[in-house]
This record gives sequence, structure tokens and C-alpha cells, in this order.
Amino acid sequence: MKKTLLFLAAAMMLTSVGAVAQNKIDKQGRRQGHWVRTDKDGSKIYEGTFVDGLETGVFTYYYHDGSVRIRNTYTEPGRVCTHEAFDEQGHRLATGTYNQRNRDGQWKFYNESGRLVKEAQYKMGVKHGLHVIYTSKGDTAEVTHWADNHRHGRWWKRIGENGYITGIYVRGGLEGRLVEYDDNGLLIREGFYKDGFRHGAYRFFEERHLTIDETWNHGTLSDRRIRLLTPDTEFVSVRDIACLAPQGKAKTVVYLKDGSKKVSRESSEAVYDRLGSEFFAYANHKSRILVAMSCVQGVSKDPEGREVLILEPQPDFAIFPDEDGLKMVRSCQYEDDSPLEKLIR
Repeated sequence: MKKTLLFLAAAMMLTSVGAVAQNKIDKQGRRQGHWVRTDKDGSKIYEGTFVDGLETGVFTYYYHDGSVRIRNTYTEPGRVCTHEAFDEQGHRLATGTYNQRNRDGQWKFYNESGRLVKEAQYKMGVKHGLHVIYTSKGDTAEVTHWADNHRHGRWWKRIGENGYITGIYVRGGLEGRLVEYDDNGLLIREGFYKDGFRHGAYRFFEERHLTIDETWNHGTLSDRRIRLLTPDTEFVSVRDIACLAPQGKAKTVVYLKDGSKKVSRESSEAVYDRLGSEFFAYANHKSRILVAMSCVQGVSKDPEGREVLILEPQPDFAIFPDEDGLKMVRSCQYEDDSPLEKLIR
């Protein structure tokens, strides 16, 4: 019995001495030797070796269940280390180098299947150099050049399977020509930028044909002209359009603010998609009547007591607004401060 007690006492002393030797702090308050840090439940948080207060060799950080979360291997004590991060299932998430706790040099990031999803270059904590993002199939999804945490240089991004968009950034803002191609290699967008803003011509194409021709001035839209397939293909400014209505499935009647009208040999969906949402709203969704909000004057009652939309100029047919159409009229009333109260009940 005495031998057993002596053995237990000796074991406790050794454990105590080991714990002291394990997490040692010298007279200067610096950590020395092998350290193990645990949480209140006794689960290991990290372990590694200090020399004069500086991390050296391999430092390992753990999840609560004991699986490895991070492994840092120091090549310069307390300063430079190679970094590996893992999820709780042991899948590698990231590799790279820390310099004074800043990402530095090339980093790689992975998904749970171990596939590379991103490569990035850093300079002391800021994005600097080539960044590449990959799709789940391993194809290139986006390529960006960075300088001092700003996009700077050629930018390329995959759109769909084979389509892409590309342009040039200068200190974080797009500059010069931007183009976009579809999966078939056809140009669908071309525009110009200055100081990060759309500036100059901005055009959209469908099957090699120009359909939208815009002009921008430092981020402000000056004009948008849309294609109409009248007997002769022509372009009309959206600012000159008062109202649009479908005529069957393959024609659209466009009423202009000068009182004239044009018939385009395209569906209303095709024409409406080119208008943009800044100037137009549906007066009636079911009949697909679209009106320029600047032309809305209010509503009145027809002989049968139905609410009829008043436009200036008035088209050659009656427009019966639905509930959303009436809300749109009220919105125009509020924004323009026009006297419509007596017309809307």
C-alpha cells in the first residue's frame, strides 16, 4: 500500500514538473520550450515550441474534437511560416506563406474535394499580382491582376460555358474598351469606360446585329437608341417614345411623343428588353401596355365608369390601368408633384 501511494505521489510530481517544463516563461517574460494551450474543457487549442518568445518549428492548431485546423511551419522564428489550413474532416482548405502575420506571396485555396478553386498573390497582406478563380470542373473562371489592393491590369471572366467578358482596370476602375462574347464567340456587348465610369459609346448586339446604342457621359446616360424592325431598320431614342403595345405575337406598335407611330416586326418581349427600366412602366400587365412615365398625366373615367389612363400625347386606343398601373400613376404624381389627386380616387 505504501509503495502504491509513493508511486502515485511520484507520478503527480513528475506530471507537475512536466507541466511546468512544458509551458515555461523565463525571467524576461518570454515563452520558452514546448507549449500546449488548452481550453477550459481540457481540449488542446495549439501546441508548438518557443525560443525566446518566438514561434519556431511546427505549430499546430486544433478543432475541439482534436482534428488539425492549422499547421504553421516557421522558416524564420516568429516571422515567416508556411501555412496549411484544414476543415474538420481533414480536407485541405488553403496553403500559403505568412510574413509577420500577413499573407505574402502565392496562396492556394481548395474545396472539400481537394480541387483548387483559387490562386492569389499577396504582398504583405494586400492583393498584389495575379489572382485566378477556377470552376468546379477545374476550368478558369476569372483572371484578375491586382496592385496594392486595387484591380490593375487585364481582367477576364468566363460567362456561361465558353462566353467571356474582358477589360482593363486602372487603380480599381475600368478604363478603355470592355467587350463581352457569348458561348458561340459572338460579340454581345461593347462599351467604353473612363475613371471607372461608362463614358462614350456603349452598344449591345444580338446575333451580330446592333440592337441598343447608348451614349454615356462619366456614368450618366445621355441617350439610349433601340433598334426597330420597321420596313427599314432604324433606331429610335427611348426619350422619344410615349407608349408601346403588342400587335399579335410578332409585332409591336411604338407610339412616339410627336404623335406618330411605328410598327416593329418583333415581339413586344424583344423590344421591351431593350428599353431599360429607367423611363417605362407597365400600365396593364395583362395587355402588356408599356408607357413612358414622363407622359403620364393621370386617370379619368370612361362612359362606363372604368378608369382610363391619360397620356400626353394620347394614343389612338384606351388604356385601362391595372392595380400596378394605378400605383405607377400615383408614383408619378408624387415624384413630379403634379395635380393628380382629383383624378385618382
